[in-house]
Amino acid sequence: MDVSRRNFVRASSLVLAGAGIVSGRSAFAAVPEAPTTRSPKTQAPLVPKSGPDYQPVATLNGWTLPWRMNGDWKEFHLVAEPVVREIAPGMNAYLWGYNGQSPGPTIEAVEGDKVRIYVTNKLPENTAVHWHGQRLPNGMDGVGGLNQPHIPPGKTFVYEFLLRRSGTYMYHPHSDEMVQMAMGMMGFFVVHPKDPAFRRVDRDFVFLLNAFDIEPGSYVPKVNTMLDFNMWCWNSRAFPGIDPFVVGKNDKVRIRFGNLTMTNHPIHMHGYEFKVSCTDGGWVDPAAAWDEVSIDCAVGQMRAFDFVADELGDWAIHCHKSHHTMNAMGHSVKTYIGVDKKDLAKRIQKIAPGYMPMGSNGMGEMGSMEMPLPDNTLPMMTGFAQFGPVEMGGMFSVVKVREGLAKNDYKDPGWFKHPEGTVAYEYKGKLAAVTPSAPPEAQSAEWRVKDPRKPAHGPDGNPLPAPKGGAHSNH
Repeated sequence: MDVSRRNFVRASSLVLAGAGIVSGRSAFAAVPEAPTTRSPKTQAPLVPKSGPDYQPVATLNGWTLPWRMNGDWKEFHLVAEPVVREIAPGMNAYLWGYNGQSPGPTIEAVEGDKVRIYVTNKLPENTAVHWHGQRLPNGMDGVGGLNQPHIPPGKTFVYEFLLRRSGTYMYHPHSDEMVQMAMGMMGFFVVHPKDPAFRRVDRDFVFLLNAFDIEPGSYVPKVNTMLDFNMWCWNSRAFPGIDPFVVGKNDKVRIRFGNLTMTNHPIHMHGYEFKVSCTDGGWVDPAAAWDEVSIDCAVGQMRAFDFVADELGDWAIHCHKSHHTMNAMGHSVKTYIGVDKKDLAKRIQKIAPGYMPMGSNGMGEMGSMEMPLPDNTLPMMTGFAQFGPVEMGGMFSVVKVREGLAKNDYKDPGWFKHPEGTVAYEYKGKLAAVTPSAPPEAQSAEWRVKDPRKPAHGPDGNPLPAPKGGAHSNH
């Protein structure tokens, strides 16, 4: 795991007298170190070494925040700070996040745990942290100005609360929220059940849906954008930078996600039906769970679904809004489908050698052409697999189901080796002649045109009585 731990482990090894009765206000001198990472890869789950047993989560293109035990308190340290995040190879973004990354590290604990979370502000402005979906004392809810003073730059605040219910949650600012969330400040918060057998799965994945408007060649998101985003991300990554979900055949799998963009996202997984198992409101009763292949997630919501990975292969998983599986979209680009641009291209090439006309036959050709791009941006559609260009971007990844994986093996196994005769293929036989069907016979119709300036007449030719309220107008 690419996390700086030396100081954290050293601090965690200290035994403090009377630690079991120490509160955050009196133990500030013993603040735990804040682990950090800048790796954009999915890190191995953080397996618990003591306390209740649970299946730890794997954060897509992220990691879990280590903690230390201080008496009966589980202590974490978040640092709000500017970060550099690789959106995908070839593009970096200057964001705000936590502990070196956007989103911040996943916080993982167990129902009944007492958690103490130190938050240090290294931003150039105030901040605060809201623990989305948690039941806790009002003064720990994290709305700056309402429940607590804002955390000024350079200061550290302490949040202490009991985890009263298990489930799927997140954390994000409630201080200059529009700017700070648009800059990438958010993180996942998973609370595991006290009963290690309750709804247990073999692999548990988490990620947040977020979006940015970053103009080609620039690095900082436009925080005032409301709808026209051009980088649709999972955990601040866009395809082909999003890692696959690697699972073993017949594993029980859970995929949890939360939405902190400005619109809803219908998440669709190929190859399987799944059962919606959890929301930020709590667990769905198994008797009430329903089968889906797509589940919509509105802004501010969390969703989780479960399935048994009994079908081998490389199965796509993505947002089903087609514009959300694209990168760096230009919203003012014209549509040229059906337009012959050959003569125009010749004239333009005299001025700009190398110019290539595109769009007359659709946009798919962009997925296979490596065209020059402005600095620090991504192709609209990109990514290659074993059969050619994938022609996708944005919120897209692959669930890779394989036989024989070790329990904690999350390494990318490469592309699926299809059994012989199971791949769609070109038909090269003779096609039967197609006879066009005759159009249906036109039905005759009689139309009568009425002059609205003249009174209507009945079948006998006499004028109809004027409607109530006035006579027919002759004007």
